[in-house]
Amino acid sequence: MNKQELVDAVAASTGNSEAATARAIDAVLATIKRAVTTGDTVQLVGFGSFATGQRAARVGRNPSTGAEIRIAAAKTVKFTAGKAFKDAVNMRW
Repeated sequence: MNKQELVDAVAASTGNSEAATARAIDAVLATIKRAVTTGDTVQLVGFGSFATGQRAARVGRNPSTGAEIRIAAAKTVKFTAGKAFKDAVNMRW
């Protein structure tokens, strides 16, 4: 499902216009991005949580030459699915 398909599905289930739904989805995503960027954790009960993580610096290898290269430390974004979401995905029919 891409973003337009998500907008269509949400608009159909809420009865709102596609334009209003797209603005709402954009606002939600921007708010999550802003919060995680500043170091906050966003927890959506039943769905999951978004947080920042750290990846340590390490030594890697260039696959073409085999030469060692240094890979810098970086911040990462972590998503942890909530129990209800995991249960829904693992539901057996």
